[in-house]
Amino acid sequence: MELLIPSARADVLAVAAEWCSWLAHEKRQAAASVKAYQTDLLGFLKFCADHLGEPPGLDQLLALSTADFRSWLAWRHRRGLARSSTTRAVAALRNFYRYLDRQHGRHNPALKALRTPRLPKRLPRPLSTGQARTLLATVPEIADPDWIARRDTALLLLLYGAGLRVGEALALARGALGRDPAMQRSLTVTGKGQKQRLVPILPVVAAALAAYLEACPHARDPGAPLFVGLRGKRLQDSIVRRRMRDLRRLLGLPESATPHALRHSFASHLLAGGADLRVIQELLGHASLSTTQIYTGVDGERLMQLYHRAHPRA
Repeated sequence: MELLIPSARADVLAVAAEWCSWLAHEKRQAAASVKAYQTDLLGFLKFCADHLGEPPGLDQLLALSTADFRSWLAWRHRRGLARSSTTRAVAALRNFYRYLDRQHGRHNPALKALRTPRLPKRLPRPLSTGQARTLLATVPEIADPDWIARRDTALLLLLYGAGLRVGEALALARGALGRDPAMQRSLTVTGKGQKQRLVPILPVVAAALAAYLEACPHARDPGAPLFVGLRGKRLQDSIVRRRMRDLRRLLGLPESATPHALRHSFASHLLAGGADLRVIQELLGHASLSTTQIYTGVDGERLMQLYHRAHPRA
């Protein structure tokens, strides 16, 4: 992967391009993640060029002090960059320096003393079970022609019924459903880092997928995309977001009612129904249990609301 960075010397350019290729092929990071890390590194090198008065080489990057890294954070703050953006940029920089250390034996301990900006903890905002049912039942009323309505119903049911990310659902091929989609009871999904997981498919979801495939006028070849647009090309996530926007406006749902909110709803409703947190972690494809634990906060918040509403002394 070629990396064009005018604010650095040739040795930095070479290692940066090598690092991006390693992220993409060895670590199997998504293309969007590699692009974001590349952009973050570019911003840091531009800062270094201004800060040092010349394009930095590897020796200059390895000689940077904690004060230099803090100056970079202050520079980002003055530019009004979001704290979440800076947190990601720090992660990208740590990753790049760790790569230098492990692959090239070049070390800079100053970065370890740099504190990552703390982000406010935001709980997921799932739909209620009633909102989810109403939303799914309303899809046929606003989608046209009929096969598009069936497609959108099947897709949104898959997000809510199996907890898939939008990108995971749109990446599926027709062959993933086998010869009889109506009898499908599980699905192999490829998630982040190209990790695969097996998710159960509810009969109602399988029936919706079968109804969509039966009505879809485009190619039925096993390697073709499962969800397609009007012209038979792979469905774009912007179309899915637009459909959810239309639905939430029609139903008066909050702005947080996005396609990803259906995944949050899947996890939250399972937890509220007594599902084990480890099971939910496996179904969602989370690498760490700490990521899944945010849903305990959602459920706990709901319990407190019910308590204050119902208890006579509340």
